[in-house]
Amino acid sequence: MRKSILVTGGTKGIGRAICFRFAQEGFDIVTCSRHESDLIELKEELENNFPGIRVLAELADLSKKEEVFAFAEKAKKFASIDVLVNNTGVFLPGAIHDEPEGNFELMMHTNLFSAYYLVREILPEMMERKSGHVFSMGSIAGTTAYPNGGSYAISKWAMLGMTKCLREEMKPFGIKVTSILPGATFTASWEGVDLPIERFMKAEDVADTVWAAYNLSPSSVVEEITIRPQLGDI
Repeated sequence: MRKSILVTGGTKGIGRAICFRFAQEGFDIVTCSRHESDLIELKEELENNFPGIRVLAELADLSKKEEVFAFAEKAKKFASIDVLVNNTGVFLPGAIHDEPEGNFELMMHTNLFSAYYLVREILPEMMERKSGHVFSMGSIAGTTAYPNGGSYAISKWAMLGMTKCLREEMKPFGIKVTSILPGATFTASWEGVDLPIERFMKAEDVADTVWAAYNLSPSSVVEEITIRPQLGDI
C-alpha cells in the first residue's frame, strides 16, 4: 500500500527538499503554504517528476488555529498519514528585551502552536493503527543560547520540549518521534547574507537525514539529530 507524508511549509527550503525526497520513494505528498503560486509550482513539479504519486497542496496560514484545523481535515480526507513533519516556521531576529511587539506571538503561533494543534489532529489515526512517525523541525537555536535569538529561540526550545514529551507518550503505540535540529541551512531565511553558499548546509542533506531516520527497522528510533555545517555554526 502506498504511503503518505504530510510536510507543513513544503514549498521552500527544507520542507521542499523533504517533499521531493519522499516523493522519490513513492510517497503521496500533503503540504501547505501561505503562497498559492508556490503551491501550484510545487504540485506541478512533483507530479511531473513523479507521475505515480498524488499531491495535495493547500493554501493555509498555520499561525491561525482555525486554518490548522481546516488543513488537517483536508489532509485526513486525502490520505492516511504515515509521516508527519512539523516544518512550518518563521524567523525574525531580535533580542527578548527590545524585539518588535508581536514577534513573540507570531513565532510561537507559527513555530510551536501549529505543530501542537496538528499533532493532536493527525495522531489519533496513527495511534489506532499503531504505526507512524512524527518529525519536529527544530533548530540548534533550541539547544544553544545566543544573542539576538529572541522569540525564535524560545519557540524552538519549546518545540524540543514538546517533542521529547510526545516521544514518551507515543512509545506504547509504536509511533516514532524524532527531533531534527539543523544548523544554518541555505534557505530563504539566509537570502542576502554576505557568506559563500558553501558555508551553509544543503536542504537536501537535511531531507536525506529525515529519510534515513524514518527508514530504520520498527525496533529502533532516532530520538534527536543535530546537524551542523562542517565549519561550525554561523
